[in-house]
Amino acid sequence: MTAIANKTPLRSSSANLQWWPILFGLAAMYLPTYYHLATTAWQSENQAHGPLILAVVLYLIWQKRDCLVGEIRCRVNSISGWLLLLFGLLLYVLGRSQGVMVLDIGSQIPVLVAILLITRGIPAIRVLWFPLFFLVFMIPLPGMLVDVVTGPLKQQISELVEMVLYWAGYPIARSGVTLTIGQYQLLVADACSGLHSMFSLSALGLLYLYMMQYRSWSRNALLIASILPIAFIANTVRVVILVLVTYYLGDEAGQGFIHGFAGILLFMVSLLFLFTLDAILGWVLPKSAKAESR
Repeated sequence: MTAIANKTPLRSSSANLQWWPILFGLAAMYLPTYYHLATTAWQSENQAHGPLILAVVLYLIWQKRDCLVGEIRCRVNSISGWLLLLFGLLLYVLGRSQGVMVLDIGSQIPVLVAILLITRGIPAIRVLWFPLFFLVFMIPLPGMLVDVVTGPLKQQISELVEMVLYWAGYPIARSGVTLTIGQYQLLVADACSGLHSMFSLSALGLLYLYMMQYRSWSRNALLIASILPIAFIANTVRVVILVLVTYYLGDEAGQGFIHGFAGILLFMVSLLFLFTLDAILGWVLPKSAKAESR
């Protein structure tokens, strides 16, 4: 009995020691990257969610840490793992040397997946799939994508805001992405397009679904499909309120509002919409949810 009891701590200790050189190597690679992010991109409003994403990923991995230690009960995929690791390292070298943040940050995902394949096998990836996927939301959006999508989003938001306020009886007109209400003119800037907000709110919505652990495929699918429309509507509500604040309180109040309270309002409205939709689906699809969870 004593001999059997002593084997488990030895295996666990050996597994823990295995991770120290790996963690040291990851720190040597990515700590400079995170320092660069902390002093540049994470200082901006568009990428302010980055530290939160990193904190959530580390917390989720810590919660599932049992899959990283103990006896390996499956065959590890060494060849696939080493090939994927080589690919991830090439992305890292290219991104780091050329200053391409998308490749630099994005290389974490294939590198971490490769390490798990080499050391623990596919079961560990199945356990840690969400925190690995969640790292996507820490990657800054490519400038080309931002340039392509921002223009149409600003146009659509401008049209919708004009339609809503005109229907409500306000003296509003629009020329392109410039709104005129009363004596004030407001330009719907790139920040008001909501692209970065949609990106961060998508992360929040997917995290909410992961934490809720719904077994109903229909409920999950409907909530996932609603994330981007909810983010778009919430951003439209933000612009409408900004226009009304400017109309009633003046341009100075409007500019102060967008820098002070607009971001908080956007997340509050988005969460309210998401929780409301979730509650409605829970009421409409209770039988289906039970049937699918069996």
